Amino acid sequence: MAQAVEEWYKQMPIITRSYLTAAVVTTVGCSLDIISPYHLYLNPKLVVKDYEIWRLITNFFYFRKMDLDFLFHMFFLARYCKLLEENSFRGRTADFFYMLLFGASVLTGIVLVGGMIPYVSASFAKILFLSNSLTFMMVYVWSKHNPYIHMSFLGLFTFTAAYLPWVLLGFSILVGTSTWVDLLGMVAGHAYYYLEDVYPRMTGRRPLKTPAFIKSLFADDNVIVAQPANARFAAAPVQDPQQR
Repeated sequence: MAQAVEEWYKQMPIITRSYLTAAVVTTVGCSLDIISPYHLYLNPKLVVKDYEIWRLITNFFYFRKMDLDFLFHMFFLARYCKLLEENSFRGRTADFFYMLLFGASVLTGIVLVGGMIPYVSASFAKILFLSNSLTFMMVYVWSKHNPYIHMSFLGLFTFTAAYLPWVLLGFSILVGTSTWVDLLGMVAGHAYYYLEDVYPRMTGRRPLKTPAFIKSLFADDNVIVAQPANARFAAAPVQDPQQR
């Protein structure tokens, strides 16, 4: 059993494995009182006045107390982060990292701006950790990339993956938990999906192109398809785009 878990862990792609490790270590450390959540949560005043810059990062690693909800989010983190990195972003680790960086920046910006708006500032002030929102963003992006996959919710009903974020949002309402974190994740996910997938198809421009210095941090291997040694290749005719 332990060997199977170890093998499963080692087979995870680098970003998924790193994020899952940071989340589990941080949450377990807080549960054992080794780390204090008060040193991790997002506090704009402490970030600006006391230069506690790490709070912009650490608030994405803590998933509250270790309970059923924690296991639920670890499952979604491990599953959908891995699916995105291995499929939609296969061979593009830098682009996947940049997606998470973009999502974290959007979520942080929403909370900071929302905290300055009358009537809703109190609601945004209660959002201390954005880890759940970032996980929900991954689920949203995955659902947009795989809209026709059939899924089942607790064996009660089936639906296509395009509706997965809405099903989870409805479940949050049903069990009485706050929907703010889910909605923020959906907003960040849709912002990324629009700017990375929809907008470039309409205009030919890609505003979320991964910066070169981030690409230099990751050595992505090109995906090579093996061919028989004696295979012969013929030059494929170039088709006029207007004839497609």
